[in-house]
Amino acid sequence: MDRFTVGAARVHRIEEWAGPFLTPELLFAGFDADRYAETRDAIDAAYLDHATGAIAARIQSWVIEADGRTILFDTGCGNGKSRPGIPVFDHLETDFLARLAAAGFAPEDIDLVVCSHLHVDHVGWNTIKVGDDWRPTFPRARYLFPEADVEYWDPANRSRFPDMVGEAVNQGFFDDSVRPILAAGRADIVRGSLDIADGIRLDPNPGHTPGCQTLTLTSGGESAMFVGDVLHHPLQILNPDWNSIFCEDAAGARAARRGVLDRAAGSEAILVPAHFAGDHVVRIGRDGDDFRQLPAF
Repeated sequence: MDRFTVGAARVHRIEEWAGPFLTPELLFAGFDADRYAETRDAIDAAYLDHATGAIAARIQSWVIEADGRTILFDTGCGNGKSRPGIPVFDHLETDFLARLAAAGFAPEDIDLVVCSHLHVDHVGWNTIKVGDDWRPTFPRARYLFPEADVEYWDPANRSRFPDMVGEAVNQGFFDDSVRPILAAGRADIVRGSLDIADGIRLDPNPGHTPGCQTLTLTSGGESAMFVGDVLHHPLQILNPDWNSIFCEDAAGARAARRGVLDRAAGSEAILVPAHFAGDHVVRIGRDGDDFRQLPAF
């Protein structure tokens, strides 16, 4: 699903990268082999290679046109960036900006960039290389960064956070994709919840990172929830206590996931995770005290 509407709002998916990622055994902390055997057959092959066990993953961004504004939610990995901690994205070269243009948007059309959290695969197109410098890709945009993540990932603050989970895999992103935006004066630091436009609200949802934030879009009695990495894969709908190995706060991540699933099921909202393959977006149903995946449309 590359385009859909939420009331009068329009949403466009911009894919940067597609491929197999880790197996569930490697991706999920708390993985339980017996529980996996019970639930894997419910996962469509578009999300999980049942022969190899490899998870199908996407790096994708979402353009939201609503209330007269054009908002880019998450910015992927970016091109030409040194990523020694995650070689699959090291010096990546993709046609992301051409795909953005094919959807009808030039960089200068973006009014607002919202990063669900500050991780290597959610901030990369914040900047592009101009000569020897990293400069804002979207020259007119304000960039919304969660305060807790700015503090957490700034290398200058490393001694304050001795128990980082994702330091190695996220090496380098702050200096090439966050600090240049701060230095250019293009960043707005988000503290708590924020109504960024009519029917568009940001709320903190910490756990995966300290500053994780979700965006809820409401229009015409319909809603969609853009939840970043609160969920990485449909297996977590059936097993919401499974965190990814990249979650900084295990208990917080589990609580955030259950909260999102509960809210999506109760509101019948379209759920928009960051990395889902398949149809990319889902709805959530209840199965007693558990959850199940439903088609979004």
